[in-house]
Amino acid sequence: MRRGEEEAEIDRLPIDLLAHILSLINCFKDLAQASGVCQKWKQAVKQSLARRERLSFAGWKMDDESTSRLVLYAYNLKELDIPRSRWGCQITDIGLYQISSAKCVSNLTSISLWGMTGITDKGVVQLISRTTSLQHLNIGGTFITDDSLFAIADSCPNLKVSLKSKDHLGLFFQLYDSHCEWRPGQKTIVLWSCRHVTGSGLLILVNKCQKLKSIDVWGTRVPLDCFIGLLAISPALQIKPKELQLNIERVLMVPV
Repeated sequence: MRRGEEEAEIDRLPIDLLAHILSLINCFKDLAQASGVCQKWKQAVKQSLARRERLSFAGWKMDDESTSRLVLYAYNLKELDIPRSRWGCQITDIGLYQISSAKCVSNLTSISLWGMTGITDKGVVQLISRTTSLQHLNIGGTFITDDSLFAIADSCPNLKVSLKSKDHLGLFFQLYDSHCEWRPGQKTIVLWSCRHVTGSGLLILVNKCQKLKSIDVWGTRVPLDCFIGLLAISPALQIKPKELQLNIERVLMVPV
């Protein structure tokens, strides 16, 4: 500091307190600008990211590098939301591979990759195989196949999954309604518009993920007989949309 200059009040704050203040900022552009103020602020931004338990990139134009860099700093992260947005979130398998190496991945309980058409089974399997604590997963509106479902079934026995993509719903660790509001406590898998998923993948998934309460299969190409098989494995399972559930019940009521 030059002679005669007074130290700004905020510069007198301990770095821990500054990091707490910065953790309240959700605008990544603002955080990037704050990081360029000085070395102390740069370190405070890193600490603020390390304290976060949730990161959402909804509405932001993100790519593999920028997304993975922020996740790598978020050591205590539990919920990760990377949905498609009107700004064009461009996440690919490369980004999923980079994210899978983050320290927080094993503690993640919720992940949303809704509408990420640039990802494939290769990236999803790599990420999911590292997420041993996963409970909610949203990969609706993607081009995943049974290979991803097999990996989910093997790595995430406690999963409460959603494979839905309608109204920004999907395999999301946090289930949204038609107004994109999260409904906590849902034990749901939504396969909405996952057209490459087959009955074999669903049967293995439901068989190994015993905590599933609801599955949304709107837009899939799975035959009705498969859903009857799912109910044989888990009689309490709710199959959506409701029209499909009613059709299944009618079939089961027909006398043999």
